[in-house]
Amino acid sequence: MHSRTDVPPAPPAPHDPFVRVRGAREHNLRGVDVDVPRDALTVFTGVSGSGKSSLAFGTIYAEAQRRYFESVAPYARRLIHQVGAPKVGEITGLPPAVSLEQRRAAPNARSSVGTVTTLSNSLRMLFSRAGTYPPGAPRLDSDAFSPNTAAGACPSCHGIGRVHGTSEELLVPDPGLSIREGAIAAWPGAWQGKNLRDVLDTLGYDVDRPWRELGAKDREWILFTDEQPVVTVHPVREAGRIQRPYQGTYMSARRYVMHTFSDSKSATLRAKAERFLTSSPCPVCEGGRLRPEAMAVTFAGRTIAELSALPLTDLARTLARATGRNAARTAAPAAVEEAAPAPEEAPAEQAPAGSAAPPEPRSETARVLGEDLVARIGTVTELGLGYLSLDRATPTLSNGELQRLRLATQLRSGLFGVVYVLDEPSAGLHPADTEALLVVLDRLKAAGNTVFVVEHHLDVVRHADWLVDVGPRAGVHGGRVLHSGPPAGLAEVAESATRRFLFDRTPAPGRAVREPSGWLRTGPVDRHNLRGLDAAFPLGVLTAVTGVSGSGKSTLVGVLAEELPGVERLVTVDQKPIGRTPRSNLATYTGLFDVVRKLFTATDEARERGYKAGRFSFNVPGGRCETCQGEGFVSVELLFLPSTYAPCPDCRGARYNPETLEVRLRGLTIAEVLDLTVESAAAFFADVPAAARSLGTLLDVGLGYLRLGQPATELSGGEAQRIKLASELQRPRRAHTLYVLDEPTTGLHPADVEVLMRQLHGLADAGHTVIVVEHDMDVVATADWVVDLGPGGGDEGGRIVAAGPPAAVARATQSRTAPYLARALGLPTTGEAR
Repeated sequence: MHSRTDVPPAPPAPHDPFVRVRGAREHNLRGVDVDVPRDALTVFTGVSGSGKSSLAFGTIYAEAQRRYFESVAPYARRLIHQVGAPKVGEITGLPPAVSLEQRRAAPNARSSVGTVTTLSNSLRMLFSRAGTYPPGAPRLDSDAFSPNTAAGACPSCHGIGRVHGTSEELLVPDPGLSIREGAIAAWPGAWQGKNLRDVLDTLGYDVDRPWRELGAKDREWILFTDEQPVVTVHPVREAGRIQRPYQGTYMSARRYVMHTFSDSKSATLRAKAERFLTSSPCPVCEGGRLRPEAMAVTFAGRTIAELSALPLTDLARTLARATGRNAARTAAPAAVEEAAPAPEEAPAEQAPAGSAAPPEPRSETARVLGEDLVARIGTVTELGLGYLSLDRATPTLSNGELQRLRLATQLRSGLFGVVYVLDEPSAGLHPADTEALLVVLDRLKAAGNTVFVVEHHLDVVRHADWLVDVGPRAGVHGGRVLHSGPPAGLAEVAESATRRFLFDRTPAPGRAVREPSGWLRTGPVDRHNLRGLDAAFPLGVLTAVTGVSGSGKSTLVGVLAEELPGVERLVTVDQKPIGRTPRSNLATYTGLFDVVRKLFTATDEARERGYKAGRFSFNVPGGRCETCQGEGFVSVELLFLPSTYAPCPDCRGARYNPETLEVRLRGLTIAEVLDLTVESAAAFFADVPAAARSLGTLLDVGLGYLRLGQPATELSGGEAQRIKLASELQRPRRAHTLYVLDEPTTGLHPADVEVLMRQLHGLADAGHTVIVVEHDMDVVATADWVVDLGPGGGDEGGRIVAAGPPAAVARATQSRTAPYLARALGLPTTGEAR
């Protein structure tokens, strides 16, 4: 028998310090080979559509995800094979990966900052275990403090906090009309509205008398009854139409509006219904969303609803005082704090009389739970989100805010040895907040992780340990790695579009400031953190609205409406998707597809077969593939995982049936035309004015690399915004128009920003008014007028700190924007901009 010392242990396998990608062909990548270091901060750069996201997310992260699913179960593996692996030869040295993208789930009024970060769970536990209960009250489980559970939700408002109602004045705005003339404005139009009027007529109500002449009892029943009588309706006969009797069900105006608002899947119908509703705090819980027994428990003298409504910075201070935690330590990075001696305990609280649980050292429980909460809040406030409150609904957050909340949650998870893949974490961040973001990224790396960031913000790019620049241009003109190495090495790569912006810090040349043709005044505005704010915007020029995150910029521009004096026409160009399924695409949204279908209908082959324009639509039966119903993809359900899309097994993504694909226009099928890029299509349809106009505007906003049939689900927010802008630009110029854009440069490479700004300045040169909410100081520097809000976020913001030409705002001593704007203008700085 040999002793342990007889055989030397085998040396450990060498650790490969690189993630090595070989033969990546996802989307437009051209067989890319690249080595990216582990345990470092790597930034992927390149113009929009160059392939950087295809490399970082579509290849590296997708392969890490596939490997994870391979280890789950045979059933899951079968589904993953059906979805398909990324198109790559080999990836070695790849650890587990975590993706933090900017995509959001479906809007949910019950989702909040507290639920996304799980901070609400900890606060509920604090109230359950260490709250002050009324004498004789039993201890409550933590679920009793959640408005999203049956145990905690107020039974009156079901945990929403608000109740909706309506009134006769809202439902019937013009009582001089009869019911047949449309007095009940809240009712639907077309057949459904006619049906309700016919049912009322059959029930014996006079639908031809003016509303105000009907009896009060009849008006009350028609608008507010909960009854739903069913009667046999005999429609009035119309010439040329056969209408048979049918069973009609009556629904009151209030019932219809409430049903539509709560249950309709159509955002348009819900928005219409909301116009006829009033919203007020629930009279039972007074907006607290919880049952009375939960609202009776306090901590630090406040209910859980009151603490949840505080800005996170105030909540941290309140908890620190209540638990004896040194307030100075609340700002310390939680992930790197050393274990410290416990502070002196607060005086012990009395255990509630009649409590089912035995008395506990409540002060110790409060200290432990409170310190954990304060530390976790610290990671959120570090990312510039201290102005948010736990009860802030996630549908009201920007994509950038949501991603940073998820980043804060990951920072506290304690994971190490993983790859974090982030999608533009600086989106929506003021330059002052970007500096805090860099600290957080460094902490993720210091904890033993690899950080891959797809990013355009030059300060983040300069901070990288390693740079992967993809290009040189977009679409078929990109897909190559131009540089992979330390950022300084990019200076030698002449064909890189990033190089000029990264190393040339020369301020933009001065531009003559346009003179306003008038003023647009709004206010006083009382909304969110704006308190009686009056604002003035110059007409006929380009105005930039600036300020730190949460200062009130989007709220201010959100009150601009066509009803304001000086606004003839309002166009709001946001970054919301142009569609949520693969059925919606670039061609359908811009109207270009209508032109293309008419061209196919006019071909000899289509005329011989009797094909009409509908034959070439993938949205109606006839010419489309019925297996995927014209989507080109089929939805694959992954049980407890989000569903995903896979190419249709019959048409293989073509969307059409074989007979339709036999018709060709200048040698191309309808599917092949949809597969053309905008740039290729512009040459293909150069002699078709209606098509050339749409394609020309898409080229003007820098979208030449997109395919005509590219599904909306593959488009970024910035791409969706530029498609909307192109759709607007292709229309014949009308009267003076006010264009409002909320952070139009988000997701854009500096080279793409130049293209976009040429279009916006062109609108102002034509006499239109352009207002942009913006953080890019190079863009702000080219504006005619700047409105700067602040000085901080949340309750510390909501005021106009400075307004005037960029050079004047750059000298404002109270503005946090001023030093960064001064740097962009090449002026001496008055603050701490670095």
